[in-house]
This record gives sequence, C-alpha cells and structure tokens, in this order.
Amino acid sequence: MVSIQPQTDFVGVEDGMERLWTPHRMAYIDSHQQAEEPGCPFCVSPGKSDEDGLIVHRGEHAFVVLNLFPYNPGHLLVCPYRHVADYTELTEEEVGEVADLTRAAMRVVRVVSSPGGFNIGMNQGAVAGAGVAAHLHQHIVPRWAGDANFFPIIAQTKSIPQLLADTRSMLATAWVDRPGD
Repeated sequence: MVSIQPQTDFVGVEDGMERLWTPHRMAYIDSHQQAEEPGCPFCVSPGKSDEDGLIVHRGEHAFVVLNLFPYNPGHLLVCPYRHVADYTELTEEEVGEVADLTRAAMRVVRVVSSPGGFNIGMNQGAVAGAGVAAHLHQHIVPRWAGDANFFPIIAQTKSIPQLLADTRSMLATAWVDRPGD
C-alpha cells in the first residue's frame, strides 16, 4: 500500500532548484491555451483592433505590426495587406509603401527607444528562415550595444524587458507624432 504525504508537510523544504520568476510570460502561455486561429496571421491581424492585432500603423497597401515573437523590443514587421509570398509579386505601389513604412518605422523606433542600429530584411521562403513563408513581411529589428546575452545560447531563452502591449502603445502613439519623412 502506498502512503501519500500531505502537501503541507513539504512547506519550507529546499528542492535544490533555482527559479527565474517571469510572471509576464503568462500572457504568452495563456494565448497558446486558446485554439490557434486558422489562416495566415498577417491576413487575420488587420481584421482585429490595432491593440488585439498588435498593429502600430495602417497604410493604404501595407501595415506595420509588432512581431509576436520579437528578437528585441520594438521588433516590427512591414506587411502588404495582399497575401503574396515573394517580393517580386508586389505591385509598384506596394513596394513603395513597404519602403516608406520601413523608413518611418525606423524613425519612430529611434524616437521611442534610441537604438544604436537596426537589422532590416526579408526571409524569402521557408529554407531562407521565413516563419510565415506564404505572406511576405519585412523585419525591422532595433539593436543596442550589448543587447545579446548568454540566455539564447545556453537556455534557448530570449529576455524581452517590455510587454508587447506596452511596446505597441508607445510606438503607435509616437507614429502619430513622428518626425517628417
């Protein structure tokens, strides 16, 4: 016969584990408890409110959205509304607006968080690293000296010091007041 000790018998007993308390991650965990939305995330996002879709700015042919899994705070994506996979499929109007929104996004991020530089680029196709290969999107990743640490290497963990909703709010507010193009 197995004897089970009450939980209260273990209060205060050391278990030898170190803990990194990250209660803000519950928003991410809770979001994955819900059923995944069908369809392309870049086609679904514009149908939501800006807050729910993490949209920072809406243009005529393209929009700017926060990356749901950012490399750094303020990691933005510029996406055409039209569901196309390859840069060569964009119309001239879409190419122009993606370029203009990329420049404007850089200006806004500079005002909000003063990065030392940016990584900007597109991963065309799954073999090139595109997480959503079917819908073109350009990454704008702000960078600071010393923004990388050992966590991603040894723990497969990226420490993001700011909640997505707070980042989106600051960038969207600054976009309205952004410096001239």
